[in-house]
Amino acid sequence: MIELSLCMIVKNETKVLNQCLSCVNELMDEIVIVDTGSKDNTKEIAAKYTDKIYDFKWINDFSAARNFAFSKATKNYIMWLDADDILLPDDVKKLKELKETLPPNIDSVLMKYNYAFDSNGNVSMSFYRNRIVKSDKHFQWIEPIHEYIAVNGKALKSNIVVTHTRTHSNSVRNLEMLREEVIKKRKISPRSQFYYARELFDNRYYRDAIAQFKKFLDLKDTNPEERIQACFYLSLCYSQTNQKDHILPILLKSFEYSIPRAEICCRIGVYFEEMEDYYSAIFWYDLATKLDPNSVNLGTILEDYWGFIPHIQLSICYYEIHNIEEALRHLELAAAIKPDSDIVKKNQDFFKKYKKKFSIKM
Repeated sequence: MIELSLCMIVKNETKVLNQCLSCVNELMDEIVIVDTGSKDNTKEIAAKYTDKIYDFKWINDFSAARNFAFSKATKNYIMWLDADDILLPDDVKKLKELKETLPPNIDSVLMKYNYAFDSNGNVSMSFYRNRIVKSDKHFQWIEPIHEYIAVNGKALKSNIVVTHTRTHSNSVRNLEMLREEVIKKRKISPRSQFYYARELFDNRYYRDAIAQFKKFLDLKDTNPEERIQACFYLSLCYSQTNQKDHILPILLKSFEYSIPRAEICCRIGVYFEEMEDYYSAIFWYDLATKLDPNSVNLGTILEDYWGFIPHIQLSICYYEIHNIEEALRHLELAAAIKPDSDIVKKNQDFFKKYKKKFSIKM
């Protein structure tokens, strides 16, 4: 059985730290907490679970703080979490099993990260991250913000899920940090370039985001998944700035980097639907329903685009071409995914009003 050191960096995490540590405490052989300047009782909460609590002066560099935390670990494997992350009971069981069965030749373990949720608690964004690494490999965190562990060797893609319980957005802070990075270095890494554009988009600076996404796409040797995402977000920026002629070309450009993604296909569907070319829209929405999210190589998955959105839009498009039977079928498929969705309920009510007219059993 492997031994695990849990390494965390924290600051003012009174509201969430206890729920994080309480769910994994029994599985950890060591807990290392690095505090970067808390003004609340974060350290007092941490002290209930460990005596290995260290202070680290914040220098606007998440990797520096995480590498310091890793340097304090003494067990043969290191796991990391953020204070607003938890493992649900089934995932705790899976982690226990992993500890007991992990082959010694595994250098890193990836876990799915359910990062964002809709108002009904359904997962809306997920991706994989390296969560456990072998200590004697001395893997390092890279980038001051939107940091990642630079790993090599043999990796295991596990079925364990880490659940994010974010209570507030750090987007403004992230944008400020990245702007400072740009000013300081002038030339930043491709990864930081991508996330700089993303933060501009998230803060609704769409024209600035367009410039930065295009700059990213002009770079060489960049991550294909990030290039696909750049095309997706550029299409949204063009829509927001009423530059419709640029939408379809940038979405089609994503096919240069890998096989089609449901997010891209749905955006192409939207493009044709807004032009009232419903047959073309149906083609692209239908293709989205046939794609497998497991084909994505560790990229970000916007979950609704892989089922709910194409089915609800197919329902609308089939209605527009007077194929009510197919419209109802896709509405049922969308309802099976998200029965509490407002748009599902609205469309169900719409069709009920015309039940007799359509003479279709509902």
